[in-house]
Amino acid sequence: MPLRSFALAFVALVSPYCLSGQAPPVLAARLPIVLIKAGKLLDVRKGVYIQNAAVLVEGDRIKEVGLLTDVQPHAPKDARVIDLSKSTVLPGLIDCHTHLMARFPDIDDAYLITLAKESQAYRALEGAANAKITLHAGFTSVRDVESEGAGYADVALRDAIRAGLVEGPRMQVATRGIAAVGQYNPFHVSPDLHDFPTGAQMISGVEEARRAVREQIGNGADFIKVYADWNHPTLTFDELLVIVDEAHKAGIKVAAHATTPDGIKNAVNAGADSIDQGYEADQKAIDLIKKNSVFLVPTVGVIDEWADHISPAKGSPNDQKWVDDFLQSIQRELQMARTANIKVAAGSDASRAKEQGKNALELSGLVRRGYMPVDAIRAATINAAELMSWQDRVGAIEPGKYADIIAVDGDPLLDVTILQHVKTVIKGGEIVKDETHP
Repeated sequence: MPLRSFALAFVALVSPYCLSGQAPPVLAARLPIVLIKAGKLLDVRKGVYIQNAAVLVEGDRIKEVGLLTDVQPHAPKDARVIDLSKSTVLPGLIDCHTHLMARFPDIDDAYLITLAKESQAYRALEGAANAKITLHAGFTSVRDVESEGAGYADVALRDAIRAGLVEGPRMQVATRGIAAVGQYNPFHVSPDLHDFPTGAQMISGVEEARRAVREQIGNGADFIKVYADWNHPTLTFDELLVIVDEAHKAGIKVAAHATTPDGIKNAVNAGADSIDQGYEADQKAIDLIKKNSVFLVPTVGVIDEWADHISPAKGSPNDQKWVDDFLQSIQRELQMARTANIKVAAGSDASRAKEQGKNALELSGLVRRGYMPVDAIRAATINAAELMSWQDRVGAIEPGKYADIIAVDGDPLLDVTILQHVKTVIKGGEIVKDETHP
């Protein structure tokens, strides 16, 4: 129909209603209504179950939550029903430290070889595969903490998921990350290879730091990732200060990789919003994190997976002592963090193919170090949502939030490892995985 004819027809349709003061007819189709029945539903804020519960979903958002007997009468007769009445239902989980572009092989010099052999297009396709694995593991939102040498491929993946071209979680992306020259992967590259790709954007000096933040924001970064240290503090305090200033002016947060006490203190004093790893934190660093209301993202699950598979026969006694000392430092870090009641957000830090999709190991790692299962679950739900400034949309099964919901067998408040075996995943009211009804 020609545009002019369509306009005249539309005017003819609505004019009688305008003259009479009545509302015109609704031209758009009614949003789909879904009724989800839950055997027991976890209220993550209170840490208790609602037995025989139901969730009413309109479009991609939750409209009502409560007892089945209260909610079901509000569902229209033609509502679609998802029956999880024999399952435990939780909000979709959140991982605040992923690297979906990282699928490094389990070989020596894997990082260097990957950057040398794989194009950014191929890395993006690997990211799409990892995104699907992550979503099917029950993690419906992630904070992807830099692309590990894949440039801005994480932006493309985020946007492709939003457009429905690729199956994956809701994403916030940090793009390239920022590190001091010579202080991030890959190491031991020949100095003759001047343009060899790097795992992060390498900077030296305040103005290079400022430019890097502006470039990354301009190219789609949702937040900024910095490496405040490596084996020792690397970026200067002034460099960190300008990075945080530029990010906060744009209304976005800064995640700081920091493992040494001085690196942690520099990042917190500069205004970073989260300390990721923090393995060697001392009491002064923990006190500073607490004082400044900074989140801690420990990423201990991947460390446990690595340590559990180390064969003492393959290493020297000195190697084993280093591993033992390292694990003890992490134990001290989280014991101090628990005592100080620091907000913890879950993060898996997977970088190898065999680690992708095992995001829930982080929750087991927290419990192994003294956290209650409900606190570990909060780290992957309401705490993580707050760190991402998405508390209005994800992290709990509440009216107004996205209908991101998972189902498991058993009781994760008694055994958090159950969350490593998610049966059903619903994202935005749509089932993306269903092993409950084979």
